[in-house]
Amino acid sequence: MPRLLLLSLISLVLSAQAANYNTLPNGVVVRTAENMVRLQVVSSDIIRVSATANVSFAADASLVVLPQKDDTFFSVSHEGSDVVLRTATLQATIDSQTGAVTFRDSNGRVLLQEIEGGRTFTPITVEGTRGYTVQQRFHSLHADEGIYGLGQHQANEFNYRDKNEELFQYNTKVSVPFVVSTEGYGLLWDSYSLCRWGRSEDYNQLGDIFKLYDKGGTEGALTGTYTQADGKQIVRREQKIYFEHLIKGDLDHVVNAPRDFKFNNSRVAYEGEIEAMHDGVHEFIHYYSGYQRIIIGDSVVVDTRWRTAWNPNSYKFSYSFRRGERLPIRIEWEPNGAVAYCGLRAYAPAPKDELSWWGEMQDMIDYYFIHGSSMDDVIGGYRQLTGRAQIMPRWAMGYWQSRERYNTQEEVLSVLNEFRRREIPIDNIVIDWLHWRQDGWGSHEFDLTRFPNPKQMVDSIHAMNARVMISVWPKFYTTTEHYREFDSRGWMYQGAIRDSIRDWVGPGYMGSFYDAYNAEARQLFWQQIADHYLPLGFDAWWMDASEPNIRDCTDIEYRKELMTPTALGPAAKYFNAYALMNADAIYNGQRSVDHNRRVFLLTRSGFAGLQRYSTATWSGDIATRWEDMEAQIAAGLNFAMSGIPYWTMDIGGFCVEDRYYKAGQEFAKHGTNSADLDEWRELNTRWYQFGAFAPLFRAHGQYPYREVWNIAPDTTVTYQSIAYYTRLRYLLMPYIYSLAAMTHFDDYTIMRPMVMDFTSDIPTRNLKDQYMFGPSLLVAPVYRYGQRQRDVYLPAEATWYDYYTNKVVEGNGYVTIDAPYERMPLLVRSGAIIPMGDYVQHTAHRSNAPITIAVYAGADGHFNLYDDEGTNYDYERGHYTIIPLHYDDQKQTLTIGNRQGSFVGMHTEMDIRITYITPQGTEGRVVRYDGKQTTIQL
Repeated sequence: MPRLLLLSLISLVLSAQAANYNTLPNGVVVRTAENMVRLQVVSSDIIRVSATANVSFAADASLVVLPQKDDTFFSVSHEGSDVVLRTATLQATIDSQTGAVTFRDSNGRVLLQEIEGGRTFTPITVEGTRGYTVQQRFHSLHADEGIYGLGQHQANEFNYRDKNEELFQYNTKVSVPFVVSTEGYGLLWDSYSLCRWGRSEDYNQLGDIFKLYDKGGTEGALTGTYTQADGKQIVRREQKIYFEHLIKGDLDHVVNAPRDFKFNNSRVAYEGEIEAMHDGVHEFIHYYSGYQRIIIGDSVVVDTRWRTAWNPNSYKFSYSFRRGERLPIRIEWEPNGAVAYCGLRAYAPAPKDELSWWGEMQDMIDYYFIHGSSMDDVIGGYRQLTGRAQIMPRWAMGYWQSRERYNTQEEVLSVLNEFRRREIPIDNIVIDWLHWRQDGWGSHEFDLTRFPNPKQMVDSIHAMNARVMISVWPKFYTTTEHYREFDSRGWMYQGAIRDSIRDWVGPGYMGSFYDAYNAEARQLFWQQIADHYLPLGFDAWWMDASEPNIRDCTDIEYRKELMTPTALGPAAKYFNAYALMNADAIYNGQRSVDHNRRVFLLTRSGFAGLQRYSTATWSGDIATRWEDMEAQIAAGLNFAMSGIPYWTMDIGGFCVEDRYYKAGQEFAKHGTNSADLDEWRELNTRWYQFGAFAPLFRAHGQYPYREVWNIAPDTTVTYQSIAYYTRLRYLLMPYIYSLAAMTHFDDYTIMRPMVMDFTSDIPTRNLKDQYMFGPSLLVAPVYRYGQRQRDVYLPAEATWYDYYTNKVVEGNGYVTIDAPYERMPLLVRSGAIIPMGDYVQHTAHRSNAPITIAVYAGADGHFNLYDDEGTNYDYERGHYTIIPLHYDDQKQTLTIGNRQGSFVGMHTEMDIRITYITPQGTEGRVVRYDGKQTTIQL
């Protein structure tokens, strides 16, 4: 037994002075009149908190948290009515009467405190399995606290203090039960069920918290006026604005919608008055498809928003009311599909003095308190618990080209060849869904009439120094052999089959998803992939619809029915972790048969722990709207703060407005320009500028096609700007790949909200539309049509340089910066050291040109330049190099340190071009580096 652990046990035995608690080898249990509370020490900075209403704690069986070492020294003492557990850096106190836990740092500062009586257990039984619906409430102690994470959501919210978010998985929505705070802590909630942050109850129907009046002034409802494209009109009273999901057993119809009305190209209005029953700010959630606009009083609270009919979205807003005040309300709706969705629900005002987690079905309350001196430290604690991020293959850091789908082998190869001909860098091309025969979803076999020789196609892609990713869904038609293999073993979800659900392809085919919670089913899933796709040489795997999305646009209760039971229990209990289990299948499957080729997996959903499976997430089938581009900034930043470093999006948006579709067709057929085409091009230009500084750089979407020459001719500023930022991505590859190494070795975060690096600067806590890309680059995307300037917040603790001109940007706080069509604001922090490469066409090209190291004066700087072979796992065995770079601002010297490590194919000597940027100007020189430390006077 380790000496420290022995001393801990002795200390625990001597300190057990009260009958209501017992010491454990790794913590303490306190029994109160209501329940039991257990603290378990994971490390000096991590404490697991469990509470149960049962006589014993549930057995450990986490899907998220990996086994941890129990070797941290701690002490337990009984002090008055408190039981106090101390580590070297943290103190956790349990009130022995109430069971409430308080966390303090080593200086006694309160970090987080449970509310007395804020822990609830409500018994729940689903399909014979017993559990609890639980809630844990905390005091909100810090007025300026910022709280981030929770995954990726689309309501353009950033700081979740005093906000509400429902955690479930859906297309464009990825839920991760982890938050990190500016106050030096994070919380990982070990639950896989539907959860809520903030309010424990769902949003209310309008009539539950407002008095509703129709157009004629009669109480009890609003007036709904439905006008078809042919002029037919229906007028009726609406007691709720809730048309948000399809009806189980009638999947052609939306709940509460009139049945004898044709929604496509119609106009709908809901109007009347609402009278608040409470004073204060009410919070609303708006569910929309088609075009929708909301006016309350004389305020447009929702300007026109759009979503495609098959993939609605939610938006949140707030409005302050006086009790008894009657205000006019009008909801304007232009549906653009035969099935259409609209909803408006709300919360009444509530005090903003607490934080809360709620979980629908768990064995117990179970969360991890993670302490850290910085937000990076807290995220490091999360990864200690859930797994270290892998280093993605170098080619994954390059540019990815995709469409909603390439229909033929010839399309794939001609597109890639065109990139090479135009000398626009690219590393990866994607073969999306329906490369199989129409009736063969899940067969993993190509339609040979369109893809006559898949192996030859993949070989040709490799011959052009590119990689290829293939779409492999966890979905299987009943007609496929693979379905039968799963079904004969009881490993298919049966709800869709039982209810005869058919999808949208051709005449509609019946199928379902395999149960990824079953370990043997995961092995079979990989084996089927290995049998069919692996021999063809594919480089990466695309797991679409991994929520799992068995049927679009149903309510959550029916979604749970369609995926239950899982091998572990009812879907109500395991609702959110499917994507994690599915990633396990691919990652461990490939590593079991191809030991030294790096896995790359892209999934539409995600969960805590995803980073350990070399898996990235993208933001789903978002829309081609400026507000959707803006929302991706906050969505990506919060996903990064959820501890999962690799995130991407469909540059340009996936679901296309009809006006852009028509503009693209007119140009393709007749060369006709239009105002809509101009906006489409500018939208894509701005989105590519932003996308070049996401962790993964990838375009994808429906028609119009997303290749740069299909967006605009090469003579246009659109084309030239997109090509510029694609080349810039490759120029920065040594910097970017070093950031990828930092995510593995140092638990770093690549896409960084300003608050991570400037935590004490209070305005950064709500700054959601700019960010740091690594330690050096400040990225400020432009997301308004026609905008040619934008305000950028510059923290005063640094000097900032314009990347394009190397000139100092004067001022701090909010500064207005030019943003011409072809450029977005991109600034560099003083003290930055940015290694840059050559203008290469793909990452496999190891240029012999000098590497450039740009040094920006004004502060000391440090950066580790990392390199390895780029495609294998030799880095796990220590085969890589690190060259430490240090800039001393006072001495104006750059020290290139001794090279650490080695790998096959490394450059033992190299020329280094040093570019020194100061407020007075730019200087350059070239030095020879042979792996030994050298200091250069700049």
